[in-house]
Amino acid sequence: MISAIYDRRSTRKFLDTPVSQQDIREIIESGIKAPSSKNRQPWKFIVVQGREKEEMIKAFRQGISREEHEDALLPQSAQHISGAKYTVDIMEQAPVIVFVVNSLGKSVLENLDNAEERIYEICNIQSIGASIENMILAAQDKGIGSLWICDIYFAYSELCQWLHSDGQLVAAVALGYPNEFPRERPRKKFEEVVEWRS
Repeated sequence: MISAIYDRRSTRKFLDTPVSQQDIREIIESGIKAPSSKNRQPWKFIVVQGREKEEMIKAFRQGISREEHEDALLPQSAQHISGAKYTVDIMEQAPVIVFVVNSLGKSVLENLDNAEERIYEICNIQSIGASIENMILAAQDKGIGSLWICDIYFAYSELCQWLHSDGQLVAAVALGYPNEFPRERPRKKFEEVVEWRS
């Protein structure tokens, strides 16, 4: 597992090679094994391939177009729209997209009522993050590339409408056999991010 952690890279170029249903299942089952706050297991996974993926890509592009021209959900992130467009191109070539939904969460467009509700939401998101990490490490172990995608928020309304699933859309994960082997990206030094207290 340590080697999978150290060798994992974000894949942005995929081969046109199908990923078997068995491998997809085992990757998602690894996500299901993640720890979760109060064992709530707040995750739901929606696997998108083939023609359905084409429809999803259309919805994503419509969302980005709206974000550029009207009612932007992320007006202060306009400089990242070109990155979101690139992400859609990556998703288009990846054989498998897994959307990850917080089945117990509210839409990001709704306000939370109180601090306890907010903490509950944060704990569920932490659990889902652990689940996604398990999935991408399981993919790495199988020689399958992955990309953890947060650019979905540039088309949040459109993707939620297309998915028509209860809960809060959190992220997407692209899966496929890699057509690139990028170098490790720089990391902050240990001393910058760790504080020892004894």
